Amino acid sequence: MTSGLHHITAITRKIQSNVDFYAGFLGLRLVKRTAGFEDARQLHLFYGDGAATPGSLVTFLAWEDGSLGRVGHGAPSEIGFAIAPEAIGFWLTRALQFNVKLSGPAQEFGEPVLRLIDPDGIIVKLVGVEETTPWVWWSGGGISEVDAIRKLYGATILSEKPEQTAEFLTRHMGLRLGSKDGNIQRLVSDARDIVDVRDAGGFWTAAPGTGTIDHIAFRAVDRPEVEAVHAGLLAEDAGEMNMHDRHYFHSLYVREPSGTLIELATDGPGFTADEPVETLGSELFIPAHFKEDHDVLRVMLPQFGLPGEERIIYRDLPFVHRIHMPERWDGSTLVLMHGSGGNETTMLPFGRKAAPNAMLIGVRGRSTDEGHPRYFRRFTEMTFDQKEIVSEAEAFVAFVEELGPAYGVDPARTVFAGWSNGGNMIGAVMQLHPDLIRRAVLLRSMNCLEDRPAVDLTGAQVLSLSATDDFYGSLARELEERLFADGAEVTARTLDANHGIGTEDEMIARDWLIEKGF
Repeated sequence: MTSGLHHITAITRKIQSNVDFYAGFLGLRLVKRTAGFEDARQLHLFYGDGAATPGSLVTFLAWEDGSLGRVGHGAPSEIGFAIAPEAIGFWLTRALQFNVKLSGPAQEFGEPVLRLIDPDGIIVKLVGVEETTPWVWWSGGGISEVDAIRKLYGATILSEKPEQTAEFLTRHMGLRLGSKDGNIQRLVSDARDIVDVRDAGGFWTAAPGTGTIDHIAFRAVDRPEVEAVHAGLLAEDAGEMNMHDRHYFHSLYVREPSGTLIELATDGPGFTADEPVETLGSELFIPAHFKEDHDVLRVMLPQFGLPGEERIIYRDLPFVHRIHMPERWDGSTLVLMHGSGGNETTMLPFGRKAAPNAMLIGVRGRSTDEGHPRYFRRFTEMTFDQKEIVSEAEAFVAFVEELGPAYGVDPARTVFAGWSNGGNMIGAVMQLHPDLIRRAVLLRSMNCLEDRPAVDLTGAQVLSLSATDDFYGSLARELEERLFADGAEVTARTLDANHGIGTEDEMIARDWLIEKGF
């Protein structure tokens, strides 16, 4: 059995900060960028040494602006990297220069350890190790070979059943018992890496989310070895298991007795299966089993820049938002607002089809309805929280006014597009704050304001697209008539469609935007 760690996977809340830390600060190589194998709308990044060697890899699933997780028993709590013992001083100085939170150095199991905190709060240990298995220095990381991170060194598992956890890993994952220090049992591999099992009895349980480590993967030579381990686990009734072809490796997933997710992954075929080693990590790959339009998926995945590349610096504004930049920005901006149950990415594919060269800004509603994002609460299908509409409209005004200073948005070249609840919100804002929105695309929208403000919308331009096979279709007329009566130029179309958005909506919206000089 090939011994040791293959990779460790964690979850990040902000992909740009993650790239800046692992590729920029730590100097690791971004060796692969893919859509998630389970969820194609989730970005998955892999970092490693210069050749993406198994055992050097740490990977991150991007839950952009997702809920925070909780470190506890039944999950890993630390990621360890191996460095030369003499490099501890270099990394201590570098952490102080880059204002990275740290503790140490300290001696643990006879080795110097420096603990760092990544942007999501994950503990990253740099451990001075005299010897490691072969690794490939990444010269593009900005760290000299003598100081650079060499490989993964280990992980810490918090367990309320530490003896059972250790026994499981030694029996099935090729580890053996090492020394013990207090409540930590060290397990070691032939590849000279480790797993520390820490007794966390009485501690709270882990909860998945950003800032947590999802799983630890161990190495296997090939698929027959994975299948042999799978057979042994089945014979022991080890619980629920899954085997998957991850394109770059074949994997088995199982939980150890305390609940930590464990993966067994093959060394091959490796990350050069679809990219040469010289250009690893330069292209975005979407797993072939996803049949959804890959161009749509690419728009929904978060963008980022490697060190030295242009990037979007997100600002802390009143609404969570996602920006997608085109290859050639023409200076225009499309602000996109989702329907009930959507989020800041939902309308991005529509926006890119309707405005190929615009900056897209998807906005997440701050209210919730049965656990789903909305822009204001709904009491029934026809009645809405009027106080919340007013207060959220004021917050939205503050958000829009910050877009210029934050991202260089030109108000004169900005259009707002909303679907269902998002379109309802745009219609309400136009009536409550008539000077803010001058061009709008309303998709399957209705009036939600009970009062009738006296406003002047002269010069405003509105495209309203309703549908015949839509419960709300006939309700679009009241909103259209209100906006028209207040002076807006309203183009209204009723499509032979349902409540969803289709290709016809994209084409009509694109033609209308061109007609209006957008």
